[in-house]
Amino acid sequence: MRISIAFLLALVAGGNTQRATFAPSYPSPWGTGGPGWDEAYEKAREFVSKLTLLEKVNLTTGTGNQADLCTGNTGSVPRLGFRHLCLQDGPVGVRYTDNNSVFPAGISAAATWSRSLLRKRGEALGQEFSGKGIDIHLGPVVGPLGRDPAGGRNFEAFGPDPYLAGVAVAETIIGAQSAGVIASVKHYILNEQEHFRSGISSNLDDKTMHEVYLWPFADAVRAGVGSVMCSYNQINNSYACENSYVLNKLLKNELGFQGFVVSDWGAQHSGVASALSGLDMTMPGEGFGAAGYSSFWGGALTEAVLRGEIPQWRLDDMVIRIMAAFYKVGRDTKQIDINYSSWTYETEGPRYWAAKMGNTTVNKHVDVQGNHGELIREMGAKATVLLKNTGKALPLIRERIIAVIGEDAQDNPDGPNGCVDRICNNGTLAMGWGSATAEYPYLISPATALEKQAEADGTAFINVKSNFDLESAKAAARNATVAIVFANANSGEGYTTLDGNFGDRNNLTLWKGGDELIQAVTSENSNTIVVIHSVGPVLIDHIKNNPNVSAILWAGLPGQESGNSLTDVLYGKVNPQGRTPFTWGKGAKDWGVSILFNSTSYTPQQDFAEGVFIDYRYFDQQDIEPSFEFGFGLSYTNFTYSNITATIQENGAYKPAEGTTPPAPTYGELDLDPKSAVTPEGFLKIPRFIYPYINSATLQNSTVTIPTGSQNASAQLILPAGGPSGGNPDLYKVLYVITAAITNTGEVAGTEIPQLYISHGGPAEPKAVLRGFDEISLEPGGTKTVVFNVTHRDLSNWDADAQDWILTVYPKTAYVGASSRDFRLQAELPLRK
Repeated sequence: MRISIAFLLALVAGGNTQRATFAPSYPSPWGTGGPGWDEAYEKAREFVSKLTLLEKVNLTTGTGNQADLCTGNTGSVPRLGFRHLCLQDGPVGVRYTDNNSVFPAGISAAATWSRSLLRKRGEALGQEFSGKGIDIHLGPVVGPLGRDPAGGRNFEAFGPDPYLAGVAVAETIIGAQSAGVIASVKHYILNEQEHFRSGISSNLDDKTMHEVYLWPFADAVRAGVGSVMCSYNQINNSYACENSYVLNKLLKNELGFQGFVVSDWGAQHSGVASALSGLDMTMPGEGFGAAGYSSFWGGALTEAVLRGEIPQWRLDDMVIRIMAAFYKVGRDTKQIDINYSSWTYETEGPRYWAAKMGNTTVNKHVDVQGNHGELIREMGAKATVLLKNTGKALPLIRERIIAVIGEDAQDNPDGPNGCVDRICNNGTLAMGWGSATAEYPYLISPATALEKQAEADGTAFINVKSNFDLESAKAAARNATVAIVFANANSGEGYTTLDGNFGDRNNLTLWKGGDELIQAVTSENSNTIVVIHSVGPVLIDHIKNNPNVSAILWAGLPGQESGNSLTDVLYGKVNPQGRTPFTWGKGAKDWGVSILFNSTSYTPQQDFAEGVFIDYRYFDQQDIEPSFEFGFGLSYTNFTYSNITATIQENGAYKPAEGTTPPAPTYGELDLDPKSAVTPEGFLKIPRFIYPYINSATLQNSTVTIPTGSQNASAQLILPAGGPSGGNPDLYKVLYVITAAITNTGEVAGTEIPQLYISHGGPAEPKAVLRGFDEISLEPGGTKTVVFNVTHRDLSNWDADAQDWILTVYPKTAYVGASSRDFRLQAELPLRK
């Protein structure tokens, strides 16, 4: 076993408890450009060469919470006419503004299994952020990935499968950045639960890191993402925002990331250490616990450079990376003035909210929605997963009497934005709670849309709004030809509690008496349709097996057009193509993992002992029968699969990367006289605003321990798996082209989602993992050929000893089918020696 193996176990001093650690990695790699980045780097080098020490520090440091108009704000460079950078949440829309859209959550977007819709969603989000004057969109999300189905923020991301999440995040980034904003993919990495998120150590091995959790981030880097946000938690007992292994080695060296790393809000825990470990920008700027300054950076960073603790090349690299991302997406030509304030909806108010200074027009109420409601409606419908449809209960056709039952079908009586950050569960659920929210311009409830459809059809409409008036629910169901009953399950960010759930879900049951409501309705109506809005899987096997439940739909978190999207599916205007992006177990223990709810330590240890076996991989390994498997979803038509082919490609053998980087460059001359870094005489500071100035021209002696190798500016070895923007380019060579014929054998047009799974063959590997999918739309009787390009990366496993992706000696098999447990075709994939 080579000493370079990354996963080590170190004994805690004074005890025999073992704690997981990764080997430190220094120096922090400097950006060099590369495919898609070269032009941006040239512009960045020219700009940064003109900057002073204070100006460079100003671009790396947030000016403080609520210090300026945006959720996050850097300093500016007034001398060169460069305004501060504006960072803003969130993944479903522009947070803290008005006249914006609310898109389907990440988990619903993933349920479409549609590359084109994911790209369009990203582009529309980018347009809205750009239209508000925002430079950096804080999204999309692939951390949490979704290790545990009860994880509070799983809904922000694209589900627990690394391949699906990787495709979704890449398409979203390409779309968003094409609109001229920097995407900041988050939360890097292993922030898999909300309890103890600011101290918990997520402990795992190198293979699991690469094959599961790092995988979608690699796709984000390959897509050209401009920014990566590091998370609150620790990874193997080192905080994410100062973890040299995950930032320096994995992200910047192995994956060749050329953009900048920004901290989550308050996730920075040190000054010099975080800079040398790869952090490039701190947000919101305050350093909780920083001594001498209100920030770990700002003036403290200036001091660190003056004392020689942080070399010029590292500071220059921070700023180069920030500015390269700025130029890469065209902010130099597309930037407009910031036209809103995150801290008030009033038109007039203080620009510097924390200081209550600078009264001006802060909100221009710019409408950025465009025609995005149409896309949102389409996505919401195509994300809806039809889980059960007995006797062709759906689609509905001019029913005589419809009963809509349940609070989840209704309008929130306080309005769609009646709860701050959606921290409530009143009315229909269309997004989770927390920072990943936005203000609804409107929210079409299912009851509103279904009543409109009923009026058009001449259908009698009964609406029962309460979950707890079971007698009224029974009476309505008794008198209806079809009863549509609604239930939900919510979760969110762990800075508050909702109904006893501190972000993470306490259990996987339906909320607000949903099970009892469904039981009451089905006791009176043998044609009951169950609709579930939820952040992830719930335990519904008893509902699935209820003979009076004729159909079940998972409608996810569909955004502002919720009711219209659902009605389109219920009435057959849209043939459902949604496929579940996670597994539905029969019991909470079926996933083999659990949230760490209780600990006497602020920094508890959570060992990812299951390794690569999460979600369907674990179900397969343990031979557990799910209620509904990953990738499952019904249609109003039927499809057959035939004629699989597997053709090996002559693209040359994989070659580990080799060679060295250039030495670390510096840009411009720095004035290292401390007298030049103090606050200029007569300069009036804005209260609670963070500046780059030092407190005194007399510097204290350094007390910082400098990690070995962290100041080394010499050329560095390139890692075997390394390469610009996504890793070794040979990883993406196509080894096999697999094709299959898909035929619509039903009576209506529909869309099938054929899925490719690969067995890597090893005894310690999952039975099969997703490695491809497509969206095939067919008229009745039509046939199309689906094509899957299988790369070296797809067929490889991570070898922790070799620190590279290796084709193992075990036989590889390709399966094409309709879900992770419905394989229709298979082909062996022999590999040349």
